Amino acid sequence: MTIRNLEHFFTARSVAVIGASKRQGSVGATVLANLINGGFGGALWPVNPKYRQLEGLQVYPDLDALPAGPELAVICTPAATLPALIADLGRCGCRAAVVLSAGLEAVGADGRSLRKAMLEAARPFLLRILGPNCVGLLVPALGLNASFAPVAALPGRLAFVSQSGALVTAVLDWARTRRIGFSCFVSLGDGSDVDFGDLLDYLAADPGTDAILLYMESVGQARKFMSAARRAARSKPVVVVKSGRVREAAHAAFSHTGALAGSDVVYDAALRRAGMLRVDTTAALFDAVAILSAPRRPRGERLAILTNGGGPGIMATDALVAGGGALAALSGATIERLSHDLPANWSHANPVDIIGDAPVERYQLALQALADDPGVDAILQIHAPTAIVAGADVARALLPLMRSSRAFVLCCWLGGDSAAQARSLCLDARLPVFETPEDAVRGFQQLVDYGRNQRLLEQAPPAGVLAVPEREAARSLVASLLARGVTKVGEADAKTILAAYGIPVVRTATVRNLDQAVLEARRIGYPVALKILSPDIVHKSDVGGVALGLADQAALAQAFDAMRARLRSLLPQARLDGFSVQEMARRPLAHELIVGVASDPVFGPVILFGQGGVAVEVMDDRSVALPPLNRVLAADLVARTRAARLLAGFRDRPQADLEALYDVLVRVSQLVIDLPELAELDINPLLADSNGVVALDARMRLAPVAPGSDPLARLAILPYPAALERQLDSTLGALVLRPIRPEDAQAHQAFFSALTPEDVHFRMFGMMRELTPSQLARFTQIDYAREMAFIATRTGPGGDETLGVARVSIDPDNTVGEFAIVVRSDLAGDGLGRLLMGCLLDYCRARALPLIRGVALGDNARMHRLARACGFALTPNPDGTVEMTLALDGAAGA
Repeated sequence: MTIRNLEHFFTARSVAVIGASKRQGSVGATVLANLINGGFGGALWPVNPKYRQLEGLQVYPDLDALPAGPELAVICTPAATLPALIADLGRCGCRAAVVLSAGLEAVGADGRSLRKAMLEAARPFLLRILGPNCVGLLVPALGLNASFAPVAALPGRLAFVSQSGALVTAVLDWARTRRIGFSCFVSLGDGSDVDFGDLLDYLAADPGTDAILLYMESVGQARKFMSAARRAARSKPVVVVKSGRVREAAHAAFSHTGALAGSDVVYDAALRRAGMLRVDTTAALFDAVAILSAPRRPRGERLAILTNGGGPGIMATDALVAGGGALAALSGATIERLSHDLPANWSHANPVDIIGDAPVERYQLALQALADDPGVDAILQIHAPTAIVAGADVARALLPLMRSSRAFVLCCWLGGDSAAQARSLCLDARLPVFETPEDAVRGFQQLVDYGRNQRLLEQAPPAGVLAVPEREAARSLVASLLARGVTKVGEADAKTILAAYGIPVVRTATVRNLDQAVLEARRIGYPVALKILSPDIVHKSDVGGVALGLADQAALAQAFDAMRARLRSLLPQARLDGFSVQEMARRPLAHELIVGVASDPVFGPVILFGQGGVAVEVMDDRSVALPPLNRVLAADLVARTRAARLLAGFRDRPQADLEALYDVLVRVSQLVIDLPELAELDINPLLADSNGVVALDARMRLAPVAPGSDPLARLAILPYPAALERQLDSTLGALVLRPIRPEDAQAHQAFFSALTPEDVHFRMFGMMRELTPSQLARFTQIDYAREMAFIATRTGPGGDETLGVARVSIDPDNTVGEFAIVVRSDLAGDGLGRLLMGCLLDYCRARALPLIRGVALGDNARMHRLARACGFALTPNPDGTVEMTLALDGAAGA
């Protein structure tokens, strides 16, 4: 995980083209021509021993002959030359190379693949490699076209990163015709070194990039990707086209969950959790680009439609409603104003149909009225060609208002040649232009969906955490099962593990013979259910292996004998481990649900929820999420299924106890975190009604974990680090110093409100009364892989209260951490700051962070004293602030 030396790709002042050529159609000739024609203003050094001059430029025979080490190298030579070239580039001071060559899977003379040899040659110099097998790199603001793309990119503020070279060239061509510009255009190719995670980290902090577009085929290093994606999506829109949506027929799996949680739904879950917007097609990506490239964006999701024809307005409305959007409700004042300015037969509603004979003035009056309505966030202006007035005349008249309007304006000019000039005028004005109403609505709704997802991620879960599970009991049982060679865990043991985590289960007993079954049935109480136990049977009901409502001993004996005989007849080779006798759950109005866990090869464990029962695969109603979950994320997981509407209640069925359901999902999430051996889990069915939830059946699959391995390495998102909690006595009473968690949001807002204006000014370098939802989310929903915030808490009359916080944000390379600390104003001087800072410094040393630094205002004397007491060096800055730095002893690289 590193962004070191990536800047050389985007700010290069000298470029060496290795393998430059004059052979028409060759990569070397095309790259050199693109660099020259692009207007690159830096030094350009072709390298090829065959030539002395190319395109009027001196050609150098080798790297040693160059005037200096190039900041960027573009390599167009065969794969076999790459390891030696990369080593030579590193020695001459180059730190970034674009490798266009393919074929690096070939094995060299030393037995290594050429790819491995190339990467090992680059490692000592931290020389970054883009590619291999890529189209190249474009940075339009520099005139840098280090690619063999057929067209150049216009300068702009969108970044595009693609694993597909073909899509790079297609998007370039499309964007140029629509006057859409880019801050950079990057072809990843095979991504052997520089990958999505690196570029997301770099572009998130790039002030010249307002939004990021990705074309993705696959992801490696899931945690690195998720950390970078979450950071980027919180600072600017990130839109993703992910190929491979079609799910192959589910292969035979141990559990329903394993069959249902295909890789594409997991990618969906990961991108959603990161706050990115996923679109299905390149056409949808283009629609999003058209809006993202505009100088400003919609403030909300209330759309007004202005049209000179009823049909296009209806088409736009249909697309909006189908996409989950809604029309803006026009105010009475706007309706009255439009009725005064428009013909009597106008639509008197949204969409606003100004009739096909509308002159230019009618367009202007209607657009102004909609723009002045505070209930309208965006306006879709649709024009169908007429003989009354030319579209270009309408465009010229509306452009000043469309550019200055408070509401965001989208344009749709229907038609072919007759609409071309109007489209061109609007494109020149950097307004989003679409060819059909449906395209316009889709582009708008994508940005609305992005905003909704961002707001979801900013929601704070309620205060409090669930009771501590019986972890050791569960771990002991798992260890015992694995020691006996058991990996497919039966119902009784699976329920014991679930019960240890507070998940309600029906009473269940495992029996070997009829006498044991009768004994257990008496203990549980009739009626009971009887189920067959066999590691060779996934779906018990398929072989008649479930009998329900057995009212007495006779019914139990009859079912027992019939079940055993049926198994011998249908599956004589199946192993019979016994039977389970369980309590009958009398819940006639309950919904049958499934909650499960599966292991994805990229993102690790995932949690599945949906409609359960015997028809779970047929219903195909499920959603997936990455752990860890909190109650907000659990609620969203449920809301994304059709089952959510059933659980809300209908007719004679009251609403199910959703809070109990969210509890189960959060508890399963904790179980996944605590038990690295858990590979698959099915709770099916999980009954849910107004009285709560209960697991009727469950099964697990375990997989041994290598001794000494990191039990959290399989998780794409690092969970709450409970091991860092400290309890201590102080002059302030019993305190807990621990990492912050999302459930602390309410207490954190109260803590902030207790700060004096002076302390707020010292911490925030400005004044504010309270934290916005976005700020609160950033402070409490942290990425434990890259950030840490320790809070001091104590139990007060109203529950746990936050007394102080010390936080550090660490760069992706783990080279420097930026810290900040604040203590509740009424507790200043009680030693709490020193306690928190000590906790923070211990953490930074433990993760081998070489340097920690912070910035304080020049008049923040208390902070200066604390920093000096902790060993920081203080340096005044010209802007009046003071920089505090501390090299951490014992840290790697210190």
